[in-house]
Amino acid sequence: MASSKRVRTAVFPVAGLGTRFLPATKALPKEMLTVVDRPLIQYAVDEAREAGIEHFVFVTGRNKGVIEDHFDRQFELETTLESRGKTAALDELRKDLPSAGRTSFTRQQEPLGLGHAVWCARHIVGSEPFALLLPDMLFKGEPGVLKQMMDAYEETGGNVIAVEEVPEKEVSSYGVIARGDGPDGGFQVTGMVEKPKREDAPSNLIISGRYILQPEIFNLLADQPKGAGGEIQLTDAMQTLMKSQSFTGVKYRGQSFDCGSKIGFLTANVVYALDRDDIRDGFLQELRKLDLDGALEVPGK
Repeated sequence: MASSKRVRTAVFPVAGLGTRFLPATKALPKEMLTVVDRPLIQYAVDEAREAGIEHFVFVTGRNKGVIEDHFDRQFELETTLESRGKTAALDELRKDLPSAGRTSFTRQQEPLGLGHAVWCARHIVGSEPFALLLPDMLFKGEPGVLKQMMDAYEETGGNVIAVEEVPEKEVSSYGVIARGDGPDGGFQVTGMVEKPKREDAPSNLIISGRYILQPEIFNLLADQPKGAGGEIQLTDAMQTLMKSQSFTGVKYRGQSFDCGSKIGFLTANVVYALDRDDIRDGFLQELRKLDLDGALEVPGK
């Protein structure tokens, strides 16, 4: 078993161009697109904080400065809210902020893939295990997906990846794992392959955008040749690491939304809006106004 040091640091790759959401992402980072009233990156940070993460590392690129601003204090705004007695809004702003000294930002100066983005965080992470969260993937679970993975990590050590089932016809779009022994909450991963043909896929369990990785991954990424799409692929490095370290899969409890796609993003907005006591009823009324032909059925009421 690999080292089971406590996981204190999380890495967030936020340098992507967001081409699937142009023109919205021409000037606005895709990670700042909002689901209801919170940007995607905030949901990922909240998930990490719930899991006990203490240090938040953002791998950014050009035109991403607003992400750094989001996790900084806005004194003019705070002063205005305070003077107007809007304490609820002020409390909401302050509770979202990591405390001083707990955020770090580094640049991925070229779009060379997820593996390269992770490698860019090596000096900040150091020689400790770390969590990796892809902000495009929004997870709704209780507890959060990373907390479920942390629980498995405490039992197994090594490397942990979140997985979910997809229809077999869709496996060619994802990284797919081979499942070994163990329960859904923590089973042995015996292999993984990136975007296999349907007939070659070892299962219908896909890697879902949440990882706990040991620091040895950095040395492998440093020498990793370019893979699919001419990019440095994290999956390729994990396949090599699997030869010397254990990988545990967690089939998480919850629902995922691929907010890198328009359909996933819009679906997430509907689901999260319907989960909000303060806007649920009003939102349902508006949805029903749109349902002129009775074709739209909204669950829950």
